[in-house]
Amino acid sequence: MITGASGGIGASAAEALARRGAALVLVARRREALDAVAVRCGEPTRVIVADVSRRAEVRRVVTETIAAFGRIDVWINNVGQGITRQPSELTDEDIDQMMNMNVKSALYGMQEVLPHFKSRNEGHVINVSSMLGRTPYVVARSAYCGAKHFLNALTATFRAEVQATHPGIQITLVSPGVVRTEFGLNALHGGADSRQLPDSQSAEEVAEVIAGVVESRLPDVYTRRGAQQRIASYYATLGVDA
Repeated sequence: MITGASGGIGASAAEALARRGAALVLVARRREALDAVAVRCGEPTRVIVADVSRRAEVRRVVTETIAAFGRIDVWINNVGQGITRQPSELTDEDIDQMMNMNVKSALYGMQEVLPHFKSRNEGHVINVSSMLGRTPYVVARSAYCGAKHFLNALTATFRAEVQATHPGIQITLVSPGVVRTEFGLNALHGGADSRQLPDSQSAEEVAEVIAGVVESRLPDVYTRRGAQQRIASYYATLGVDA
């Protein structure tokens, strides 16, 4: 089950997993775009139009997926949105939007699928975060950085809670850097085209990492080599002993 599957990383992840024989449920708000991805993935693929920033919609996705396939093995929280606004100019509405899209959408997914996973003592949640959740170096993305920091902490603590009683359930964090998608253009208040930014990677590269995590079930994964060194270097420039 993949949220945000109508384009970008979500669509590429769907295609990568389809090539590996996965039965897919693709979730997003845009029916026509979802249908196009489903055609590329082939059968068995089901499309569910839903707004996963609303808990009731996420609950419906869980119910419809189990009704269609009998179980859920992997739940990928991929919905997210950026923002372009200086931190001194942020409004209540800006913060609320970042939390709804980047944190609550994932929280609803984790909470609503958890009873099903607990009933089987198995299952896998994958939360797609960002390197900006580790290193808040883009000033105009401040609220997005904060939301992804929140998601990172939520993922780690949710994992610790669940695995204390149900060790068969894994909760993974995947952290890409700049990805060549329409993410920047779709940011709140607009933004630079991510496809034109330097030092980027393709959605297909990120998708292959996600597909690999479905198999490896590692808890915390970056999509580019050297990511941990980049994080250490960032904090070293601030005078922090990493």
